[in-house]
Amino acid sequence: MLTIERTLEAAETAAPQAVRKKKRNTRPAWEEPPTIAGETAKGITLGGVLLVMLVPLWIIVVTSLSTQGAVNRAGGLVIWPDGLTFEAYRVMLEDTTVRTALLVSLGITAAGTAVSMAVSVMCAYGLSRSRSFAHRFLLTLLIVTMFVNGGLIPTFLVVTGLGGYGQWWSLILPSAISVFNILILRSFYSSTSADLIEAARIDGAGDWRILWSIVLPTSRAVTAVMALFYGVGYWNSFFNVMLYMPTDSEKWPLQYVLYTYVNRGNGMPGSVNSGFGTAFSQTAPLSLQMAVVVLTLVPLLIVYPFVQKHFRTGVLTGAIKG
Repeated sequence: MLTIERTLEAAETAAPQAVRKKKRNTRPAWEEPPTIAGETAKGITLGGVLLVMLVPLWIIVVTSLSTQGAVNRAGGLVIWPDGLTFEAYRVMLEDTTVRTALLVSLGITAAGTAVSMAVSVMCAYGLSRSRSFAHRFLLTLLIVTMFVNGGLIPTFLVVTGLGGYGQWWSLILPSAISVFNILILRSFYSSTSADLIEAARIDGAGDWRILWSIVLPTSRAVTAVMALFYGVGYWNSFFNVMLYMPTDSEKWPLQYVLYTYVNRGNGMPGSVNSGFGTAFSQTAPLSLQMAVVVLTLVPLLIVYPFVQKHFRTGVLTGAIKG
């Protein structure tokens, strides 16, 4: 009898330990402490991704700084520096077409981002309030437009019918709204403390005051990220230029000037003799192309580090809370 009782006591003591061990072994993989093999694999993967991104950028910069002889010896794009010179940048910046295109791109990006953010913020805030007028119907309508749209030709006919052909606003308004960005903003605004908003209403604040003084200050991260998304979209856009102002080179943004230059393989549109005058003959055309590419990348490289820190809290947190 004594042996049986001791066996039962041992079994009762071992049972909780077995359950704890089973629970410990059934934890998700991402909750387990990192292993040496896992850390090594992550390092190798991230290093490979970094090389994939940096090597093309390195080649572009080196080629833009190379002479015609270095380009000829390399047979095209230059990988290793050989006879570096800033002649391509000097020739590029002396051309009025590039300078004008740079100013046009900056203006379109600034104006377009301001318009898109203003409309998106107001739309997202309205849809985030459960008591707003027809918010469910409008939200459904917006989501439908993500999958169903009129197409390119109807959009062109509408814009030109409204007098947008050759006008600045045709480069901004047709692409001013991104439903995806509105949904992210709405998701973040919906997570704003209801007690805080209710307290503001008790103090007499209206919707505009709540949006400006409470919602926007508590959502700076997602606002910065959405502004970056819109800004990058406007900066890289050139397709609307092909549709609505293909012949007016004075209104072309930098991206379309680059597109036209690479397509033609000669000087910038509007340049003297279509080739930067006599200086073009002394500069490698490929170096000039890469110099323009670098010029289009510089503003993004300057702005991105200031916004990158907001990506996690701006996009991921807003998506999770929604």
